[in-house]
Amino acid sequence: MSTPLVTVSPDASVAEAAALMSKREISALLVPTTEVGIVTSTDVIDTVARGQDPEETAVETVMTEAVETVPPGIRLTEAAAMMENFGISHLPVVDDDFVGMVSATDITAEIS
Repeated sequence: MSTPLVTVSPDASVAEAAALMSKREISALLVPTTEVGIVTSTDVIDTVARGQDPEETAVETVMTEAVETVPPGIRLTEAAAMMENFGISHLPVVDDDFVGMVSATDITAEIS
């Protein structure tokens, strides 16, 4: 799990989100909205591939809303199964508050 959890404003540009991911060497950011949102490096790539200007495109227009979350004590195999079942690569880890993010890369590193 990556900690601390890194967030980005829904009003930030996709370029700002990409710069933050690059700086922190991560591939996803939590987007605090009324529901849990996430923006990933794939969203950044898709934005560019669609011909949208990442400087002018807001994170809220490309992020995924209402994402699945997991508790801190979840077993690695359960998190991996959730990722496979939902076709996702990141799961925010939530206790009473957001505590981190588990990624497919984290799981692969732990299994290897």
